[in-house]
Amino acid sequence: MGMRRRDFITGLGSSVFLTVQAGAQDKSIVVASTTSTQETGLFGHLLPLFSAKTGITVKVLAQGTGQALDTARRGEVDVVFVHSKFSEMRFIAEGFGVQRLPIMYNDFVLIGPKADPAGVKGKDDVATALRTIMDKQASFVSRGDRSGTHMTELMLWNRDAGVDIEREHGPWYQSAGLGMEATLEVAAATNSYVLSDRGTWLAFKDRFDLQILLEGDRRLFNQYAAVLVNPDRHPHVKREFGQAFIDWLVSAEGQHAIADFKVNGEQLFFPNTTDDKA
Repeated sequence: MGMRRRDFITGLGSSVFLTVQAGAQDKSIVVASTTSTQETGLFGHLLPLFSAKTGITVKVLAQGTGQALDTARRGEVDVVFVHSKFSEMRFIAEGFGVQRLPIMYNDFVLIGPKADPAGVKGKDDVATALRTIMDKQASFVSRGDRSGTHMTELMLWNRDAGVDIEREHGPWYQSAGLGMEATLEVAAATNSYVLSDRGTWLAFKDRFDLQILLEGDRRLFNQYAAVLVNPDRHPHVKREFGQAFIDWLVSAEGQHAIADFKVNGEQLFFPNTTDDKA
């Protein structure tokens, strides 16, 4: 065999090896998800199980729901995993998402100082509690970041409490513009009330001199869902791998893994593949 032919075959073998290697490296997806799924440690629990089964690696961008959906609109991720049904359905209606699949739920809770200056502890109506906080000018911290939690809070103020909070608030109402854990830190530092998803609260409650003051109102139901970014809109989206991740989340194995995730013996998220409770 001539030198030129040997060089060609060697070069061809190297090229094939590099192509295979690149293909293996490409078996990955990017997921834009709410801060609560990352900060609580849920993804740290789920992703190794998914990757071990499928060989697909997952990079997570932890963002508020609004920001996560905007990132997906730009085609920068393959999947969104968020918790604002209205925003998710609008995202799909605009042609940016393929299908919305419910994955799990927990609920929101109203957190506040143990002294409870507004006297809302024991109430079972979140709208009444919010109006009481406003009437007494008790300090309240909002996420203020277009997250699913922030959008739920605005809905509770505007629709349920009858307060256009973005226009009618006073100095007692702070907009943090932060993730849930950081917003809880602000609330603790300022003896303020705050709306939190229960999962993040359970993961970090021992760090804060706060407590749950109101829970159980049906309007505090918190559904999480996953949406594949539309590959017809963004052809580089990894449809096969992204769908495999969503399919695993709704499978018996994925649902069991979600139920199995606990912090200090407490379950933070509850699997479901329908959101009939919403």
